[in-house]
Amino acid sequence: MSLRLEMLQVARLAPKMLGDSTDLVASFLQSQWHPEGGFCDRDGNQDLYYSTFGIAGFLALRIPLPQAQLAEYLRTQDHRIEELSLIDLSCLARCWAFVPKDLWPEHLVTRVIRRMQAFRSIDGGFFTELVETYGSLYGCYVALGIAQDMAYDLGPPEPMLDCIRSRLATDGGYSNSPDIPFGLTPTTAAAASLFRHLGTDEGLATRDWLLSQMHQDGGFCVGPGIDMPDLLSTATALHALSSIHFDLQPIADKTLDYLDTLWTARGGFFGTWEDDTLDIEYTYYGLLSLGHLSV
Repeated sequence: MSLRLEMLQVARLAPKMLGDSTDLVASFLQSQWHPEGGFCDRDGNQDLYYSTFGIAGFLALRIPLPQAQLAEYLRTQDHRIEELSLIDLSCLARCWAFVPKDLWPEHLVTRVIRRMQAFRSIDGGFFTELVETYGSLYGCYVALGIAQDMAYDLGPPEPMLDCIRSRLATDGGYSNSPDIPFGLTPTTAAAASLFRHLGTDEGLATRDWLLSQMHQDGGFCVGPGIDMPDLLSTATALHALSSIHFDLQPIADKTLDYLDTLWTARGGFFGTWEDDTLDIEYTYYGLLSLGHLSV
């Protein structure tokens, strides 16, 4: 199962925890649909990045997706493929992956894969920007997602595995650069997922480091020395821990308490305790977190 579908399958379990509040979340997500197709960023503008989360949120709550309108919006991005960063390219590929293939533009896969390959680095990984010196762990995660969404075979996994292994920090977590001595929670979680999808059980070793990033009041912090949890780190840590078969039940109550502090009756989740703006990205991370805690 692809990275995309794996997360979506879990997020679909969130209504078990949301109960009657599911309709509030559905209403919030629907309010973020742009009338010209795609989903809105925090300023109400059409945005490719936020569209990936809006689409996934719709599908998680089984809201019908206006696929024809979405395809029209995505076609407006067609001329940009050869200029996109790896992150933006992954957003485009992910959005198209939710649209029936008979609506795909001609040569979409060829053009997306050609652009993706431009970011391959000499160390076996992938840059996220062409100005970078080394491939990043996040770049590997994004590239694998593009390949899966476009049904493309990246070839033998060993070059990418070598890049990922070289990002093991001295504190036991994983970083994006070989010269950073400490890990980050989303990056370490990505490493755990990558190891599994590339056919190795090395991700099991991330368990203790990930658990050490849990805040005393629930939720997970982005890394050592950070004293405030955030929803991105929490969702990715839960996803990684679940993927390596760690039983989440002992930490479920405290994590649910934390998620409750970010929830608002407007139907969305804030990203942190200091955030005061709702968006569909963090709301989807809320759904993903609740999905894991419902099992």
